[in-house]
Amino acid sequence: MSLIDFVAGLMFVGVVAYGIFGGADYGSGMWDLFAGNAEHGAELRTQVDSSIGPVWEANHVWLVYILVFMWSAFPTGFAAVLQTFWIPWMIVGLGIILRGSGFAFRKFSESLDSARMYGAVFALSSFITPFFLGMIVGGIVNGRVPLTNGDLWTSWTGPASWVGGILAVLTSAFLAATFLAADAHRAGKFSLAEYCGRRALVSGVITGVVALVAVPLLKNDAPVFTDRLQGRAFVFALGSAISGGFAIFMLMKQKWAIARLGAVAAVGSVLIGWGVAQWPDFLIESATLEQVAGARVTLVGLVIVFAVAAVTAVPALAWLYYLVTRRTAD
Repeated sequence: MSLIDFVAGLMFVGVVAYGIFGGADYGSGMWDLFAGNAEHGAELRTQVDSSIGPVWEANHVWLVYILVFMWSAFPTGFAAVLQTFWIPWMIVGLGIILRGSGFAFRKFSESLDSARMYGAVFALSSFITPFFLGMIVGGIVNGRVPLTNGDLWTSWTGPASWVGGILAVLTSAFLAATFLAADAHRAGKFSLAEYCGRRALVSGVITGVVALVAVPLLKNDAPVFTDRLQGRAFVFALGSAISGGFAIFMLMKQKWAIARLGAVAAVGSVLIGWGVAQWPDFLIESATLEQVAGARVTLVGLVIVFAVAAVTAVPALAWLYYLVTRRTAD
């Protein structure tokens, strides 16, 4: 493995982490939207606040990590991605800002109408943000992004992008419902755990069906990526399917904590499979990792920074996640 490949792997650690933790974060906001009126949805919204309140800002550390690594390690590729996808990136940035504002201000609203307004902003932004992140991913894998002068619309609005956006929303909903079911059960809210578990079960099945139906679309719109996904990355796709099936089985058995592990494994496996299928390209059919890599001294510096973060920031985040998962009361 070359230094360039190693640094790309380190960057993809952030992709997997953000896909799992950020996905569960966004998905919680989605379920907030469908919780019902103020009275009927109060218990679920309280659980959402309890589950993501301590970590919703910390989860964005992974997105910052990805962007900084991409900018520093692969500056030419980073410029191409930002130049071609500046429209969806602007929507993602706006979604993150509105989502955070809605989540924070809802708690301090002076009236029910104000709380509803901020809650709606939080919930709708929770859909919009992962959807457009998924569309960006679809644009990257479909081979329509050149190093210069990429089309501002067609590069991220093809079938692969729509598949990416829809699957990002569905997997986020699946992750969040599974997490919420486990959290509610641990807090002694058994009826709420069953409520969230049923939604996790339905969203998990729908996600699996959509993923299967999407294969022909990906084959036509992103043939190189699909061939690699069905080839060298197939073991990860299969692992995702098995893990997802296991999670659904555990949800049916109402084993919420174990189901959460299966959901994490399913999403993590498919994200790793994406990385394996993407390699050795940064932009499929346009540029390899080697062609867009920065100076060697920069890559070495990033490895050192990662090593320092591994013994400082990562343990702190791990401890935070541990404390949140061990909470038994609001």
